[in-house]
Amino acid sequence: MSKNKIYIHETALVENPLNIGNGSKVWHWTHICKEAKIGKNCSFGQNVYVANNVEIGNNVKVQNNVSIYDEVSLGDNVFCGPSMVFTNVVNPRSVIERKEEYKKTIVSEGVSFGANCTIICGIEVGRYSFIAAGAVVNKNVNPYELLAGVPAKRIGWISEYGETMKFDSNGLFVCDHTGDKYILENDLVSKIQQ
Repeated sequence: MSKNKIYIHETALVENPLNIGNGSKVWHWTHICKEAKIGKNCSFGQNVYVANNVEIGNNVKVQNNVSIYDEVSLGDNVFCGPSMVFTNVVNPRSVIERKEEYKKTIVSEGVSFGANCTIICGIEVGRYSFIAAGAVVNKNVNPYELLAGVPAKRIGWISEYGETMKFDSNGLFVCDHTGDKYILENDLVSKIQQ
């Protein structure tokens, strides 16, 4: 496969390859609906489903058995761990159609979702936050938060590199790997622009 093309495995169903950016790969038994919009250099593992009203940025990695339903938007560099789930209706019932009640879920750049976590619809997930395996997220997530549990609660902060942040007495943290600096103020973390 050249970098200017996409790879689609013969068992995958991609309804409109023109909506997938260059360098992307679609693996075994994955179904991507015709109106989904997908950026460059993405990877969709085995048995992934991407609905019509979905937007996916560049360099997104979606592992095996993930379903991305209508009204989900993923920013650049998002990682979706195996079998994690997005929902789009708060109170689904088999005999009641609620397509007009879909709630939008917005996932910002650099977020990582651990295996088997569940994201309840209608929330925003902040930049470079990290959702631990098995967590159930039912409210907005701030940038750089590290969440775990059912329901998910903040257990710490995580850098863009993926390190747990320990702040000094001035609320500062410097990443050993990148030199990036972060500040904790008013219970929110932001990256200091250099």
